Parts: sequence; structure tokens; C-alpha cells
Amino acid sequence: MNYNGKNYAEQGGDKWVIGGTLEIKEGATVTGLPAAEVPQAANQADSVATDVPTLVSDFNGLLAKLKAAGLMTAD
Repeated sequence: MNYNGKNYAEQGGDKWVIGGTLEIKEGATVTGLPAAEVPQAANQADSVATDVPTLVSDFNGLLAKLKAAGLMTAD
């Protein structure tokens, strides 16, 4: 009886194939992966709007900064 697993090392061991789920438990470490760069949006000052049109303007400014930083898809 043969068993074909979803996860296996290819001949020579230079490549591992993960066909199932790779679960990394709390406390485990992974080495050798490049660090992910997370973009930062420009600062948006706290709104001091006292009416809806000003609040809309502040909110649209925030959306523009998120889009410029690549954190939100552009229109």
C-alpha cells in the first residue's frame, strides 16, 4: 500500500512542496524570509469639523492619503 502525502520533499531535498495547510504554532520561529515592508500613510490631523461638509473634506483627505501610500486601491 502506498501513501501519497500532500506535503513532501522532492528528490534531493532541495524543494519542499506544501499541498495542505502550513500552520506555525505560537512561539515558533521562521528564518530566512525577507521582512515585509508595510507602507505608512501620511499623518491625518484630528478633525475639528463642526459641520458635515468640513467632516467630508477631512475624511476625503484621509482616503487620499491611504490611496497615495498604497494602502487602498485608487479610484
